[in-house]
Amino acid sequence: MENALTVSAAPAGSGAMFDRIAPRYDFLNRVLSLGIDLSWRRRAARALGLDLAKANVVLDLATGTGDLALAIANLGSNVRVVGTDPSSGMLAIGRQKVARASLGDRVELRSGDAQAVEADAATYDGATIAFGIRNVPDRDLALREMRRVVRPGGRVVVLELGEPNVGILGPIARFHVRVLVPRIGALLSGAREYRYLQTSIAAFPPATEFAEKMRRAGLVDVTITPLTFGACTLYTGTVA
Repeated sequence: MENALTVSAAPAGSGAMFDRIAPRYDFLNRVLSLGIDLSWRRRAARALGLDLAKANVVLDLATGTGDLALAIANLGSNVRVVGTDPSSGMLAIGRQKVARASLGDRVELRSGDAQAVEADAATYDGATIAFGIRNVPDRDLALREMRRVVRPGGRVVVLELGEPNVGILGPIARFHVRVLVPRIGALLSGAREYRYLQTSIAAFPPATEFAEKMRRAGLVDVTITPLTFGACTLYTGTVA
């Protein structure tokens, strides 16, 4: 359920909708985002603001094939990541990537639901979700769960796609998201579900509205950072 260019004709939040495109998911992410999605994830990892001199455990919800989990682990040798996702197909590919990176001792990927995190309160030093909150049926509940399992002072970081609207190149970026992405995705993947992408982005609330959801979930010091002409937005909030 992760992730930079996810789509679905199945009910939002189900793992089945990602199982169907899992084999070509990473390839399509790179093509459709022009490779920028990796830099977005690295930025999200840094936004956790971890003290790398200390041991840290981070939760990555909707981890998909594990790109953000790996980016977080690569921050430093004192960082451990637990990534969860409802899609067994995506997790299987993610575990292969973790093994290739020789990070199996610090990155654990397992099945899980963002709306019901299996962890005690204040278990983690930070929590992230990249391109997955859009597909969670109850976003408010997922945000409350992230706040619940992160210790006081830790950060919750959200990456999500949006309608580009920043700068003079905004119209070109909007054309890419609205027209080219769903058509190229469907052509390359053979999955008509990629046409769902633009619709789901358009239905996502404006950045200021989503930030208010984060505040209502109990997060403070919420920030909004548009990336790449607003094609992606980085949200951060701190657990009081």
